[in-house]
Amino acid sequence: MLRSAHILQLCVLALLGIGVLMVRSAGMRVGVEGGGSGIAGILGSRTTIYALLAAAACLAMSRLDLRGVYATRGWRNPLPWAMAVAVGLCALTLVPGVGRSVNGASRWLQVGPVSFQPSELVKWMMVITLAWWCARRRGVMGRFGWGLMPAIVVLGVGCGVVVVEDLGTAVLIAAVGACVLLAGGARWWQLGGLGFAAAAGFAALIYRSPYRWQRLTAFMDPWADPAGSGYHPIQSMVAIAQGGLAGRGLGNGLQKFGYLPEDTTDFIFAIICEELGVAGAAAVVMLYLVLLWVGLGVVKRSRDGFSRLVGLGVLLTLGLQAAINLAVVAVVVPTKGIALPLVSSGGTGWVMTAAALGLVAAIDNANALEEQGVSLMDANAALPVGSG
Repeated sequence: MLRSAHILQLCVLALLGIGVLMVRSAGMRVGVEGGGSGIAGILGSRTTIYALLAAAACLAMSRLDLRGVYATRGWRNPLPWAMAVAVGLCALTLVPGVGRSVNGASRWLQVGPVSFQPSELVKWMMVITLAWWCARRRGVMGRFGWGLMPAIVVLGVGCGVVVVEDLGTAVLIAAVGACVLLAGGARWWQLGGLGFAAAAGFAALIYRSPYRWQRLTAFMDPWADPAGSGYHPIQSMVAIAQGGLAGRGLGNGLQKFGYLPEDTTDFIFAIICEELGVAGAAAVVMLYLVLLWVGLGVVKRSRDGFSRLVGLGVLLTLGLQAAINLAVVAVVVPTKGIALPLVSSGGTGWVMTAAALGLVAAIDNANALEEQGVSLMDANAALPVGSG
């Protein structure tokens, strides 16, 4: 019987498959094959390898016993240590000569031939760590000193090391973290004051950063500087408009040939709209909606507080990230470097996102076992005395 966990995993595989095809298509260049053409080229590509790793991570995490992790006491619990390692690795990207810079931003660490983005580790570990803390301190989360303050410190440190090079991800982490804390028992008025201070800080970062301020002014009027700051949003709208209802066909888009920057990463949805049209774009959006709908059903059925908070945080992160990316591509909000989950080209992002969704599948597996146990007990209680 097809359960929620299976639907979640099928949606992950479908999005990864679309990601492999569209990254391959968007990466086409005139006169460049890029690692072989046809099926053989796709199967042997870097994106396919990462997609397989992501699928394996989703399957592995779906077998995890979240309640067992939560029950581990003292220094043996891996969650605080993993959070500390994630923050430390993210801080290393800021050290000159250690972090690898791409497009002027030092967000990557290089280990041999493999590079990864530590902010992805911080993003997902923050969800799990805050859920663990809220579940542990659920009786005192309404008290600032005993319950909320330690969680705010962890959230502030995590966002602090990320915001230096990646404002968008820091805002996403802060927003999801605040929602998890509220769901975990924090008072809205306590977070309201802190949220106002955080918003003021983010506004100051935008105002004091020339390129961030240019993105804001370009959003207000892209045609004021069509060859400069307004170029990116204009080309994104052109790609969407050229797709129409049916699209130009897979591989037949024109914007990827030097017109639309970041066509394989942050703006891959524009290429999807151009090549697959409204139908293809709607299919991608529908997969996200199914993921969120099914995932929320899993969270509602769970009786374990820690599992419910983890599931809620994962779904909020996925949903907000996808919504921000789609809004940026459609020029509904200013341009920001936020990837489309499981579709935009990426190694660390694909693996970590799929692993996080695997945790939601693990919650459904635990729910199924619990329901089966209840039904078995009811059946045993209904048997006549002495029956085999």
